Parts: sequence; structure tokens; C-alpha cells
Amino acid sequence: MRKFTLLCLLFVTASFTLMAQNKDAIVGKWLNPTGEGQIEVYKKGDHYFGKLCWIKEPNLNGKPKMDANNPETSLRNRQLLNLEILKNFIFEDGKWTDGTIYDPKSGKTYSCNMSLKGNDVLNIRGYVGISLFGRSETFKRVK
Repeated sequence: MRKFTLLCLLFVTASFTLMAQNKDAIVGKWLNPTGEGQIEVYKKGDHYFGKLCWIKEPNLNGKPKMDANNPETSLRNRQLLNLEILKNFIFEDGKWTDGTIYDPKSGKTYSCNMSLKGNDVLNIRGYVGISLFGRSETFKRVK
């Protein structure tokens, strides 16, 4: 009986460890499909966020590119480099859900869910209303 209890305790501990590793598997740098930018995904508290950490062409006319298409005039003077574009994702049932993604090219923010396909492929789906009405993109992990 004692061995059984020890085995159960070991199994539960291992399960929590695997679960903790699994939820943070998204953390790291990801290259967008066009190769023009990288997003660094990180964790703050129990939520996941992502910022534009690299842009192929960070400058325009010798000056840093700005968030010029933002609908809020007061935010248009923010630099695109290091701009937080993924916000407030939670890990649930093997996916990162209930977050938002900001598209600096259009100035629009969308609801968003993310999931991993293997360890090095990140599927990001931005949508309006329900996930059925949206667009998906596949990012690759930066080694």
C-alpha cells in the first residue's frame, strides 16, 4: 500500500510538472510567415504577452517606424520595435486563449487564440466575434 501511495504521489507531481512546462512552451521568439518580423512571447503573472522584438526594416527615412495607423492619435508616436501586440492570453486546454492581437499595419485589434503544432510551429488566429470569422497565420520558432 505504501508503494502504491508513493507511486501515485510521483505520478501527480510529474503531471503538474509536465503541465507547467506545457503552458510555458509558447515562450520564446517567433518569426512571422513573411520573415519581416519576430514576436517575443513572454509571461507576466499567469498571462502571456508578445512584443515585436525584431523588424526587417525598422526605419523609414532614417527614423524608427512608428505606430502611425493606430486609431488613437495619442498612440501614433510609439515605435513599432518592442511594441506589445499580443495581450492577456491564458493557457486553457492546451491552447492560449482569450487574448488580443494588434495589427500595426491596419491599426486594428482582434480577438485571438494561439496553439502549438509541435514545439516549433505556432498557429495564431485573429478574429472578430467568433473564431470562424478570422484569419490564421503560422509562425516558426527562432532558434
